[in-house]
Amino acid sequence: MSAPTLDDTFRELVEPLRRELTAHCYRMCGSVHDAEDLVQETYLRAWRAFHGFENRSSVRTWMYRIATNTCLTALGAKKSRPLPTGLGQPNSDPRGHLESDSEVLWLEPVPDAMVWGTVSPDPAAVTVTRDSVRLAFVAALQHLTAQQRAVVILRDVLAWSAADAAAALDLSVASVNSSLQRARAHLAKLDPARSPALAADDQRARELLAQFAAAFEAYDVPRIVALLTADAIWEMPPFTGWYSGAADIGELIANNCPAQAAGDMRMVPTAANGQPALALYMLGPDGVHRAFQLQVITLGADGVSHVAAFFDTALFATFGLPAEL
Repeated sequence: MSAPTLDDTFRELVEPLRRELTAHCYRMCGSVHDAEDLVQETYLRAWRAFHGFENRSSVRTWMYRIATNTCLTALGAKKSRPLPTGLGQPNSDPRGHLESDSEVLWLEPVPDAMVWGTVSPDPAAVTVTRDSVRLAFVAALQHLTAQQRAVVILRDVLAWSAADAAAALDLSVASVNSSLQRARAHLAKLDPARSPALAADDQRARELLAQFAAAFEAYDVPRIVALLTADAIWEMPPFTGWYSGAADIGELIANNCPAQAAGDMRMVPTAANGQPALALYMLGPDGVHRAFQLQVITLGADGVSHVAAFFDTALFATFGLPAEL
């Protein structure tokens, strides 16, 4: 048997890290497509530097350092990727005209399968927690500078020491601590303490999700409203408005949904950002249900508390979903 080559050794050491590095780059940039490109660039940079790797740190730490700096270089002065709630405007009138903005680079959801694979892992072996890719948390990160994002992720998500984070970012420990303090204060305003969300595999969550999907498929707006919490939020990039309260959301759906009757919409369950999600297919005039929107859903004990409905149908392919049913 021939001795392992440098290629073989490199691949064996770094390939197991791909999913968690994808999650890391996604938190930094807010785009699943950009995250994949950044991971590829990270691996290319790591391969070029591998001959000089001297085990002064773990391979995992070394790869995260490369990935973080790859993201910082790519982000540069780029604008952050918001959700409509992050644009700084008040909630919208559900009777008003829907305004879309295709010029904004919107936050994208990430498929659970891209972060954890298709098999439910042993919780003790999970290196990426569901809370660390939760849509609201990633959206809040986008309001920080790229350097602040890196500091928060390294310190609060990956639990690195201030000294290790400083070494990775070529900063002083004092600068890291100062940046972290400012970032935490900003995040507390953007993503405040919330009512606990139900885990996707919780029995109550499964029941709520099934009821919510059935209400859409029946085009039963009163039932949809009844399943929302009183203070639920609905947003749907690339439309810039966002809507607050079950009654307003019901009016929005009744006034703007192209469905006419039961059966016009079909819902396919999936998972994004460690949360349940529903792919909505809308009936066309030719009798074919086509990709329409991808809903990332936050479920609480009292009902559906937040829906981010993404109208970018290119996401269906990313989630391994067909364009038509």
